Formats: sequence, C-alpha cells, structure tokens
Amino acid sequence: MSTIRDVAKIAGVSVATVSRVLNKNGYVNKDTEITVLRAMKELNFEPNPVARGLAGKKMMTISLILPDISNPFFPELARAVEDVAQKNQFNVFLCNSDNLENKEKSYIEVMQKKGIDGLIIVSNTVEEETIKALHDAKIPVVLLDRPLTNNNCTMVKAQNIEGAHAAVKHLLEIGCKKIAHISGPMNLNTAYERLVGYKEIVSQFEWFNDSLIEEGGFDIKGGREAMKRLLLTNPDIDGIFAGNDLMTLGALKELLHMGKNVPGQVAICGFDGIQLTEYTEPEITTIAQPIYEMGALATDVLIRQIKGELNENKTFELPVQLIIRNSTNKKN
Repeated sequence: MSTIRDVAKIAGVSVATVSRVLNKNGYVNKDTEITVLRAMKELNFEPNPVARGLAGKKMMTISLILPDISNPFFPELARAVEDVAQKNQFNVFLCNSDNLENKEKSYIEVMQKKGIDGLIIVSNTVEEETIKALHDAKIPVVLLDRPLTNNNCTMVKAQNIEGAHAAVKHLLEIGCKKIAHISGPMNLNTAYERLVGYKEIVSQFEWFNDSLIEEGGFDIKGGREAMKRLLLTNPDIDGIFAGNDLMTLGALKELLHMGKNVPGQVAICGFDGIQLTEYTEPEITTIAQPIYEMGALATDVLIRQIKGELNENKTFELPVQLIIRNSTNKKN
C-alpha cells in the first residue's frame, strides 16, 4: 500500500506539500498540486482518513450512543441517523451502552480519542459533568429522546406531557372510570414527563390515588409485573395508560392471562408507536412519536453544529399523534 512518502518521492516534493494538497490547507503552486495529484493517481494512493481528520480537524464521523438496541424504538432512530449522516458524507459509530453508566463513559472516552466530530446520545445515565467535558473539548453533542434537566445542550424530544394528556383524555372519552398508569423509571426525564401528563388529567377525579401508579421499567417484563400489581390493589380499574409500548405489550399479556377482556373490561393505551403494536391481538392504541423524524433532526442539527453553522443550544419538541386501534375500541 502506498504511503504519503511514496507520493512525495514520485512527485519530487516534500511530505508537507503532499499533506497541504490532501487537506487543502496552505498555499501550493497550481502546477505542483497537479503533479502531486498525478502521483497519487499513479500509485492508487488512498489517504488515511484518520490522518486527514487530525490534520483538518474533521473526521467526518459521528457517534450514536443508545441504551438498548433490542428495544424496537431505537433501530428506527438509528436508521434515521445513518441515513442523514450518509447524505452528508459522515460515517456513524453505533454504541450500545446496555444502560450501564461505566460502559457509556468508556464509549465516550474512546470516541474522543478517535477524534470523533460529534455525538448523539440517548442515555439513562449520562451526567451533566460529562456533557460539560465534551463541550470544553469542543465536541458538539445532541441529546435525543431522553433529555437532561438544567443543562446547556441541544436536545431533540417528543411532546411527552401533551402525549400523556391525549392518551388519558382518550380513555376518559371512551368511558373509562378508573385509569391507572404504568410508568417508566423515574430517573428518566421522559418517563417523569409522561407521569406528570397523566397526573395533570386524573388528579381532578375523586377516584385517583397514588396506588394507581406502578413503575414498569420500560420493558415487557416490567409492564407485565406492574399490571399484576395493579390488578391486586385496584381490581376495578378499567383503563391503563402505559408509558411506553413495550410495557403496554407486557400489560396486555397479563390482562389476557387473567381472563380480562380488552377493551371490554380494560382498555389500554401505550406510547411510542413501534410497529409491534400493529401485530398484537387486539392491536394496541398508542401515542406515536415521530421516531424517524427525531433521529433525522438530531443528526441534521449535530452536523450543522460540527460545520459551525449552528452555535446556540436549543430544545426541539416534536408533536405526537394518537393512533386509535382495537385495544381502546369498546364498540368491538
């Protein structure tokens, strides 16, 4: 494989001159530039992207850190990030943190050492200090889906509170008299906002009390276990709003296991809009986030920051949509 020194020797110039031609940095006589380019072509020379990145301060590479790629919500986000990055000639490193703080920190450190241009982080555990350290290192960061509170960082998220309002109002409109909530982990701003939205609607009713709220961990197993606890403490509930679709799947499984008719006895609504909700029986009503659009916007904003076209930090909140299906269709 040819090296930059081989090119310099064939062209009869210094290595520094070849480097200036590669990185378009500094003055090079036009005739000399043509000679260097001919030498590269003759040798089939492929410049090292790391070396070019270090010299030009751009690696044309971003990193996407996700908590759990097995959650169907995240592959669609990742697809959007990759699509927009590729259109802008950026490559993407995908890192799966498994919701482990140490693994996430390790990935961030490795990405910094590789000279990454920017990061998109979907995290349960990232700390304010980590974001500040990245900013101090002049590495742009966009937080996606799971924002932090009180931080100076660009964020892209869905309208969680408004979505929770829509879910609960829909359950009330179809005649539900006692609505419970299966929440995500309370250390996540996303889960907290959906809980807030639920409580803002139901707190006006006499039947509401805190025993109607159970944490489900944002996964299928947690949703099923939370549903089991709710049926023990509140056997007369006739409506469920779950904080994400995976918990909704678990809750639905438990309801059917206990012989409950859905939606006749208990109607249920989720949040996210993953495709699996279309293939259950009954199909699940959900608050659909614009998943692909969120990933695309986060990537576009990050690349604009990398290019210096966008300097201010902003929070982008995208609208959600109530998708009504048979899990709340009491006419069936």
